[in-house]
Amino acid sequence: MHPTLLDRILLLATGLIAIYLMWRFANRYRQSKKLYDVYYLLGFAVLLVAGLLLIVLDYGVLASPYVLTIASLIPLGISLGVANQYFPAWKKAFAWFALIGFLAIAITSIAALATLKKIAVPLFHGVAGLVIFLGPFLAKKAPKGFWWVGVGGALIGIGGIALAFLSVGKPLLGVFTAELVFTILSPLLLLMTLAFAWGFVKDLRATTLV
Repeated sequence: MHPTLLDRILLLATGLIAIYLMWRFANRYRQSKKLYDVYYLLGFAVLLVAGLLLIVLDYGVLASPYVLTIASLIPLGISLGVANQYFPAWKKAFAWFALIGFLAIAITSIAALATLKKIAVPLFHGVAGLVIFLGPFLAKKAPKGFWWVGVGGALIGIGGIALAFLSVGKPLLGVFTAELVFTILSPLLLLMTLAFAWGFVKDLRATTLV
């Protein structure tokens, strides 16, 4: 399925917001040298690349096991950032979980291990999405408005799990068919990125010197 002109415009807007956030995270990293900014940068850099691929190619690129593997770095990167920044007691354990998850998705996707892929992709996408969704609401020292990142986490969780089920040949809940998922994908990505931007800018303003 090919993205429409409107889809491409929405994906371009998503990419521009991702670039803005990458610039802000890079600026804060230069000041504080905190690892969580590297994770955030990774997540949004992959989001930017994925959006550009969809603009230039079509939604069929999402069927590639290599694209699926790299795209998993979006939720894994952002969730690692949230864990490192606001839940330091859990950051090492979650880093290992994310690494195992990335390798599991890569191996089962590229080696076409269908049965294991049906477990690995929804499991690790789902947990990463939950961390992004719940983390901002549970973080005690987060600035006011950071909970918008959680809204973005809910949206990325819905989209990621829907795509994950499509990748194993089964629509989520029997409703999220390929046609429906690809119809809502570009608006969902834009809304997700806007929610992330609103929440992360609150955090960046509270922690960046200039």
